[in-house]
Amino acid sequence: MKISALSGVLIAASCMLSVQAPVNAQDLPPELRVKLPVVSLAGQAKLRFFGFAVYQASLWVSPSFSESAYEQNSFALDLAYLRDFKGADIATRSLTEMQRQATLPAEQQTRWESQMRAIFPDVKAGDRITGVNQPGVGAAFWHNGRLIGEIRDPVFSRLFFGIWLATKTSEPALRLALLAQAKAK
Repeated sequence: MKISALSGVLIAASCMLSVQAPVNAQDLPPELRVKLPVVSLAGQAKLRFFGFAVYQASLWVSPSFSESAYEQNSFALDLAYLRDFKGADIATRSLTEMQRQATLPAEQQTRWESQMRAIFPDVKAGDRITGVNQPGVGAAFWHNGRLIGEIRDPVFSRLFFGIWLATKTSEPALRLALLAQAKAK
C-alpha cells in the first residue's frame, strides 16, 4: 500500500502507542508561548499504523483544564509529523473522524472540509501542525510556527479536537496517553 493511500486512514486506524518521557517547558512550541503563556504538558504519544510511525502528538493544557469539558478550556494539540501527507487527505480524514461524534448536515460537512483544505498544508516528515482551542470562538492552526488559519466556530473546534480528546475517539489509548497528566491534577 502506498504511503499516500495510507494517509486517508491514519487518524482512525488502530495503532500502537509509545508514551514518551516528559518534556521541559522550553519544549513548548514557540507560537504557544505567546498564545498560551501558562500551560503544561498533559501527555504525549506516538501514533503508529502497521508499524509505521505517523506523528508524535503532544497536548498542552492550561491549569484549569478539565478533560470532561475540554472544549471549554484553552489548550493546544501539537502534531509533529514523522511522514509526508497531503493536506487534503488530512482534512478529509479529520472530517470523517468528526462525524463519529455527531451527525453533520451536508452543508456543514462541505463548509468545514473546504475550510480545512484551505488551511492544512501538505506536510513532510519533521513538520508540525499545532491547533489551539479558543473556548467559545473556535480553533487556530499553525504550521511550523506560522499561523495558517482559523475556523471561528466552537462546534467545529469541539468536534475537531474531539478526534483526540472525546470519549468517542477512535483511538482511546491515544486519548489516555494525551490526558495522562491532566487526569493527575
